[in-house]
Amino acid sequence: MPRMLDVSDEVRAEIGDEEAARLLAGESAPGSYDCTSCRTPGDSEQERTSTVLFIGDETAVLAFAHATCLPSQVVQVTEEQLQGAVRSIGAVGGEPQQQPLPPQHTQQPPQAQQPSSLVPEQAVLGVTSGLVLIQNELHPALVVEPTAPVARPGTFGSGDDFLPLLIEQGFMPMTELAAVPPVLHGWSVLLAAGQLHAVLQPNPNGGRPVAWWQAHQPLQVTDGWRAAANKHQQVLMFSAPVGSIGRQPREDLMRDALDKAAANGKLVSAALPLAGI
Repeated sequence: MPRMLDVSDEVRAEIGDEEAARLLAGESAPGSYDCTSCRTPGDSEQERTSTVLFIGDETAVLAFAHATCLPSQVVQVTEEQLQGAVRSIGAVGGEPQQQPLPPQHTQQPPQAQQPSSLVPEQAVLGVTSGLVLIQNELHPALVVEPTAPVARPGTFGSGDDFLPLLIEQGFMPMTELAAVPPVLHGWSVLLAAGQLHAVLQPNPNGGRPVAWWQAHQPLQVTDGWRAAANKHQQVLMFSAPVGSIGRQPREDLMRDALDKAAANGKLVSAALPLAGI
């Protein structure tokens, strides 16, 4: 039976017209599946379903999601992340399809933990997830704070250019958390099998986005955080210089620290769309 599948041009270009036709005809797509975004059951015979292709440096995994959760897309990840996602999907009963990539599609994994364009070797980005209340609605948030001052690439000294560098990328300064910040197109937050894997930024050389921040191991998020992310289809990212926020053990303390950083002119933010499965 034909499936109600969305196969984007980007996915079709990777898997080929023949495989795309087989998917749409129902020959190689499952009827029922676990949505790899919200982790709830889906049925490609009854509801629109997105095909999401994850590409590592040696392997590709085709997974399925409710079209209301994610659009059909291709996401570049490391091979380690890809295998971790496969294990997670398999553990909850999903049915990812794996296929070797043709040599011309083999790519290097994204950058390591530190974004070389922004953070020098001695600085590591600390990332905390939590829910933030704005205009009486809970929003999923990531709070990013480096462990040391960040110098502009190619410069030396004790200055901290972390916020100016982010503002140049399109992040907006905040003086209070009174409204949701605007969407920063080209950036996104990568969720795979319900875990946080990376923050992606535009590739300066063109092509697929690359990792600005990448977790050494996928980070667990709460069910409430994931549900809010699926509802809004975006994550709010707040960034502050070293020493401004700290590792707060509770969301109310995190909010207090964010409010203080904003009032002191030490907070930038943006809404980043979801990417991944």
